[in-house]
Amino acid sequence: MQVVQDIAALRAQLAQWRQAGKTWALVPTMGNLHAGHLSLVSLAQSHVDYVVVSIFVNPLQFGEGEDFAQYPRTLAADCDQLQALGCDLVFSPSASELYPTEGRQSRVSADPLLASRFEGALRPGHFDGVVTVVAKLFNLVQPHVAVFGQKDYQQWRVIQAMVADLNWPIQLLKGPIARDTDDLALSSRNQYLDATQRRIAPQLYQVLSKLAQAIVATEHPMISWPGVCAKAQQELIVAGFDEVDYIAWVDQQDLTDVMDITKPSVLLVVARLGTTRLLDNIEIIPPL
Repeated sequence: MQVVQDIAALRAQLAQWRQAGKTWALVPTMGNLHAGHLSLVSLAQSHVDYVVVSIFVNPLQFGEGEDFAQYPRTLAADCDQLQALGCDLVFSPSASELYPTEGRQSRVSADPLLASRFEGALRPGHFDGVVTVVAKLFNLVQPHVAVFGQKDYQQWRVIQAMVADLNWPIQLLKGPIARDTDDLALSSRNQYLDATQRRIAPQLYQVLSKLAQAIVATEHPMISWPGVCAKAQQELIVAGFDEVDYIAWVDQQDLTDVMDITKPSVLLVVARLGTTRLLDNIEIIPPL
């Protein structure tokens, strides 16, 4: 497995693969890898000849007061895991390598319909930072396939839209949410939880699952939604969560509120334990 920090070395290796007629995938990460990330690499390996994993803590997607400086950076351990999995290349650039004109670089804007609600409303500028770094990585790696996880569902849709809007010939794959044995969605930020918070955290998925079941079982779920949503929020607070940022039931494509239960939808939730925000979601398939 190669580990490269500079763009020239990355392009040199990609040129060899291209000349040999090979295909490759990109799995973008911010490092501090866990089993969820590794499952995305495995998914990528099943579709192409080679896999590139990028490891870069992107400053553009962190807002004021967020945890950019404290975000775990574990490059050596990450590379050990990737090598054991058979990853082919790790691209781990410095900020100056990826953003050589800091403070005045061009940026990409996320689709405003998809990016203005939920995480976009709570974290202004976040998705512009995400699509800017992903666009730069797509330009540098020029992958045939790119893999993202379902846990950040809104991010997944924003990136899908960018690829379609900018006509990139990249096949996007969505990896399912990887969960711990108690069903907590795996996240690098789970390590911020103390022992008490960690015991509470699995309730997020349990409450969300009950909510999904209620939607499917209710004769007129759109009419009943305000009540069942309020009940779910209260259950999370009673369980020990400090705050519920949002619970939303939206169309899978445009992330607008569900108006027609015959279309695929998704439940999105973000709740806080102390200063840690936990994200989760469940896709809902229309009843037959």
